[in-house]
Amino acid sequence: MSHPPDPITRSVVQHRLSSIVAEMGEAMLRTSYSQILNSSRDFSLAICDVSARLIAQADHIPVHVGALPWATRAVEERFKEVAPGDVILMNDPYHGGSHLPDLTVFVPIFDGSRRLFWSIVRAHQSDIGGATHGAYNPAATEIWQEGLRIPPIKLSEAGRVRDDILDMLALNVRNSHDFRGDLAAMIGAAHMGERRMAKLFRELGAGVVEASIESILDAAEQQARAVVSTWKDGVFFGEAFLDDDGRGNNDIRIAAKVTKRGSNIEVDLSASDPQVSSFVNSSHANMHAAVVMAFAYLIDPDTPKNSGALRPLTVVAKQGTIVWADPGRPVTLCTSHPSNEIVEAVIKALAASCPDRVMAGWGRRFRIAIQGEDPRTGRGFIWHLFHARPGGGASPGGDGWSSIGEWHSVGGLKFGSLEVAEARFPLHFRQHEFLPNSGGDGQFRGGLGVALDLVFETEKPALGNTAGDGARHGSCGMLGGEDGVPHRYRLLSTDKPPRTLRTKEVGIEILPGDCLEVRSAGGGGWGPPAKRAREARERDRAQGLVTDEAAKARLP
Repeated sequence: MSHPPDPITRSVVQHRLSSIVAEMGEAMLRTSYSQILNSSRDFSLAICDVSARLIAQADHIPVHVGALPWATRAVEERFKEVAPGDVILMNDPYHGGSHLPDLTVFVPIFDGSRRLFWSIVRAHQSDIGGATHGAYNPAATEIWQEGLRIPPIKLSEAGRVRDDILDMLALNVRNSHDFRGDLAAMIGAAHMGERRMAKLFRELGAGVVEASIESILDAAEQQARAVVSTWKDGVFFGEAFLDDDGRGNNDIRIAAKVTKRGSNIEVDLSASDPQVSSFVNSSHANMHAAVVMAFAYLIDPDTPKNSGALRPLTVVAKQGTIVWADPGRPVTLCTSHPSNEIVEAVIKALAASCPDRVMAGWGRRFRIAIQGEDPRTGRGFIWHLFHARPGGGASPGGDGWSSIGEWHSVGGLKFGSLEVAEARFPLHFRQHEFLPNSGGDGQFRGGLGVALDLVFETEKPALGNTAGDGARHGSCGMLGGEDGVPHRYRLLSTDKPPRTLRTKEVGIEILPGDCLEVRSAGGGGWGPPAKRAREARERDRAQGLVTDEAAKARLP
């Protein structure tokens, strides 16, 4: 097709692409085995082309999708010959992945003999082997202690599954049943994307689809540049700090120098602190994804988030720093931290360039994984805490959402039904409700965290490990807004004093009847507190979002 498609055809193709990746997501939700996928939805879907350009994505986990072009590039470099029916699998952070728990499946999309696109599914596994259960190892000093590394490999060749490879993978994880089921769901969802694209080729012709995609990418670039061109030119600086690395190094700095000229943005993270010996380092692809997230949050929401929209953005970083670790360093926490802090540093910098678009900080991730035995079945289990989500940051548009989650997922990660969790695992949710006074004050208030009391109904001791941040540094306030209240997690036992849990520790003994007391972080406030409307403060007080004493103290 030599001439550009008409606007109606382009719109039809754009919406079909969106519906294809959305349908892939629904297939994942309905066919995956583990709670981390079929309840918390820790997966993402996308279509990339053979040039590793992001063509379309579903609204799931931004930090996943922002790294997929790098994974696609690694696959293209590894395999020069790809046939219909091939399935390629990878997860290695040093081959284009983000961190080991995120498996990525690629299914090629052909038009006749021409390979045009990839149907891609990335999903977080509940376990990936390694020294500790649950895919995160706070004690790791090298990536080989974090789990199974998979460079791009062919799991299926011309439609024939490599059972020897699949058996080897399943043998190296703790819950092979869920692993096999989740991987089958990923492959099925990717094949669905392949089939839907083939149908689109039959209806419109592959040439029309290709030309429409070029036009879609160009239009997204024009829309993004039109927004960026309205921002103030200059060189701006922002910084954010990780609490620690779990090894005694505190306040690890992520520094962003952002240069804005015309419709171009350059983000330079080179001045960030050196890499460390623990899993808070970032892989290269993950670092790029975090910068892409920050940029995407500031352009118009109806602009397609594809490679065209990212053309105004350039990323500069230095290998050997916390944001781009040398090969072999542990990086498993990176999709949460330092991703959140990279986003925070970039948005803080751009607050001086586009103050009407920046939002305050979202809560940081503080997860705990429990390995134990369910007395009702006698079978082992691994359970990941996705409940008690932190609050979202406020924005010029209003107060932050409560219990929405972290900046790296912006609501894409869900906490599932309490009743379903209690049915599947030996748990009792004694309390799960908004935490008053946890959101940062401001003209617009940060969203609230959650007060959770979780009782373990096991009959044998269980083991926990934590992985996260944000127990010292609360979600940042923006443009005069106050920070949100940080996390506070404690383990309460009947025969031991309460113990405050650190964000990065392993081997936590959890006895039958113990209670995990979670008080999750609130989001940051936006704008000076003095500008908050009296009616808003009275509403907060009436709804119990702010206690009477705190509300009265704020009233003018």
